[in-house]
Amino acid sequence: MCDDELIPPSADMTEEQWLRADPQLAEGPVGERVRQMRAVRRRSVLGGVVAGAAALTVLPGTQSPAAATGRGSDGKFPLPTAPNRAGEYAVLLTGDAGTGEEAQHAVAAAAREVCRAEGVSVAVGLGDNIYENGPESDHDSEFRTKFEDPNSGLDMPWLMVLGNHDCSGLIPGSGGDPSRGDREVSYAKGSRRWYMPSRYYNVALPSAADTKDNRQGDPLVEFFAMDTNPVTSYVVQMDPHYWWNGPYMRDQRAWLDGALKASRARWKIVLGHHPYLNNGKHGSAGSYDGFVIGNYTSGIHLKEIYEEVVCGRADLILSGHDHTLQILEPTSRSGGTRQIVCGAAGKAGDGKAHFDHPATWQNFSDHGFMILKVSERAMTVDAYTVDVATRRARRVHRMRTATPLGR
Repeated sequence: MCDDELIPPSADMTEEQWLRADPQLAEGPVGERVRQMRAVRRRSVLGGVVAGAAALTVLPGTQSPAAATGRGSDGKFPLPTAPNRAGEYAVLLTGDAGTGEEAQHAVAAAAREVCRAEGVSVAVGLGDNIYENGPESDHDSEFRTKFEDPNSGLDMPWLMVLGNHDCSGLIPGSGGDPSRGDREVSYAKGSRRWYMPSRYYNVALPSAADTKDNRQGDPLVEFFAMDTNPVTSYVVQMDPHYWWNGPYMRDQRAWLDGALKASRARWKIVLGHHPYLNNGKHGSAGSYDGFVIGNYTSGIHLKEIYEEVVCGRADLILSGHDHTLQILEPTSRSGGTRQIVCGAAGKAGDGKAHFDHPATWQNFSDHGFMILKVSERAMTVDAYTVDVATRRARRVHRMRTATPLGR
């Protein structure tokens, strides 16, 4: 589901129940997409993807650094091994980008200019990478038309997370078939940009001191990429492996808890498609889209994970899902953790705030992206809006904090 689609008529239905509950919905645009999903679709094989490329060696809970410059031995754009000349890592933040339409191309073109000027060496894709139903295979041509082509020139590793549209079941955006996300993990094996070694993972980037002294020390920043979809789907999960209390979510929660506890990074940043707090249309975890019952549609169990595992331990939660740009204030409720929503790289919001969580800055109507900078001294987030017609970005807000959480 997204801002320009209807919300299901009731919480925690199966997909078939959802369609039967609203025959008019089933006959409209959503019904047409359902019929397309049921039909046999033939898509051209994505040219240039190397079949059988060696898998990335990074597993949940581990991270392996790449070469410092150029491309890695496997042809991939490598993770940086030291901060840039300004003594910081500059990171491009985008979300909900994968439409393949003009707005996505415009945002990427504007971001290219900013990234060159700012020395950006890493990008983050916050889910809904392939609209509307996710890829049909790990060599689907939509990887090219909705990711590689728009991001040409943004030649860096992209830390990707799964969104509900990447894990659609029968209904587009339902999040009803998490197993489809495995196709994006598999695609990462052959893409130079797409970095997704597993469905959830962490990546640590070293401090300048580590490189200068040629010794392993505490990382400057560490990213923890979550898969939020099994506990936020608009429909009931049918596969027991992905039940809200099933083995997949138990394992992921244990991994996240252990990884955050073990991390010695100065800055800790959690990536998840669905936000903890959000002033946009979709609302916050535990009451997504106005639902407050059930184990799935409301996101109640994601709220529990954020509050019991993440809040008070991570400096930032970065999310998409809502097609807006928001830099919210850290509060006592979040344990000092700041929520940022950056989901306007392909679609835009409805122009108004729906909730009143304290915000440093927010925008509900424009396309855009953000640039995150982390150094030993501070963490800065620059928000940019993009004029689609001219493909030009304008910096509209800067947020800076000098004290990591818990320091």
